Amino acid sequence: MTNEEFIAQNRDADVRALALGKVPSGIDLQYCLRQIEGQQIVRRKLPSWAKKEGIIYPPKLSLEQCSSEQTALYKQKLVERLLPGNRQKMVDLTGGFGIDFSVLAQLFDESVYVELSEELCKIAQHNFPLLGLPKARIHCKACEEYIDEMGDFSLIYLDPSRRDNAGRKVVALSDCAPSIETIQDDLLEHAPIVVVKLSPMLDIQDTIRRLPNVNEVHTVSVGGECKEILLVLCREKVKITYYCTNITARTQTFYTDTRDTKPIIASNLENYLYEPNASIMKAGVQNSLCVAYSVRKLHPFSHLFTSAHFIEDFPGRCFAIEDSCGFAKKDLKRLLAGITQCNLTIRNFPSSVDELRKRFKLREGGDCYLFATTLCDGSHTLIRCKSI
Repeated sequence: MTNEEFIAQNRDADVRALALGKVPSGIDLQYCLRQIEGQQIVRRKLPSWAKKEGIIYPPKLSLEQCSSEQTALYKQKLVERLLPGNRQKMVDLTGGFGIDFSVLAQLFDESVYVELSEELCKIAQHNFPLLGLPKARIHCKACEEYIDEMGDFSLIYLDPSRRDNAGRKVVALSDCAPSIETIQDDLLEHAPIVVVKLSPMLDIQDTIRRLPNVNEVHTVSVGGECKEILLVLCREKVKITYYCTNITARTQTFYTDTRDTKPIIASNLENYLYEPNASIMKAGVQNSLCVAYSVRKLHPFSHLFTSAHFIEDFPGRCFAIEDSCGFAKKDLKRLLAGITQCNLTIRNFPSSVDELRKRFKLREGGDCYLFATTLCDGSHTLIRCKSI
């Protein structure tokens, strides 16, 4: 039996169980386990890659760090907008497994992949022809070393490493490698546009202070979870625009160039309640929703909104308010009558979800939604809703 036959035979097997079992002679078990595990991850994360025969997969860490197909395609659309024409040449200075590179390279006449890991370069050399990129140029060297000898490009893309020498995750811009703060001027000398992918945990405002040529900030979520931050650096500096995208079956993007807008505060609860999606919360532009969607904020720090009429395209979760009350025992008894389980959220409230769930004796789940929050007059309230 060959390695390829063993992989095909065990494509759905438990990798841990395979590692402990007997295998036919001549099988490179470690290689096969990596490929089986890689195929299983890629089926969820990169469905189009999973359909390609002969793809070689890297160690699990590289797969975990790479973009999903959804976020890679988002970057492709972003670059199409940034460069509607004249897409001659691009370089990915931190190639990795090559997901983002393979998607972006389709837009350009020439594409260059740079990666320090010799193993990942060999994998890229094998995989790129299978992905329709036979002319992609591969350079196995450090990003900083390549910058010293690179020419001019239409676009530079990079995804700095967010792990330290011990393999632990880091968040701060200064801890990433290569240091964007150090090389930003060099990058913009070689390309008019630089796109940088960073951690969703990044402090956006601190980063903008360190990178003065940021023109766009993209917070990208998938299914309500913020997955990555993209910064667009340009030679020509303009006012920063924030793009907040939540990729779902009905993808929504909210964008604004006014981050410091004062909120319109609601004097009372109306008929509907809204919770902005994670991308908007991460970008810190939730106050701009008041004007964009004619909603009012319950409290400057609650980040929940209300309206008299239903806003169908609001970028977040939408609820019909059924009832609300303060925290007096008799009021709570009325509001919670007949409810044994609920989806509980707290916003700007002094207790935790676990504390309130224990106090109310409510199990998690069901179709009832409760929000514990603070109103504009400082009073604490519990809002019972139904999801729309």
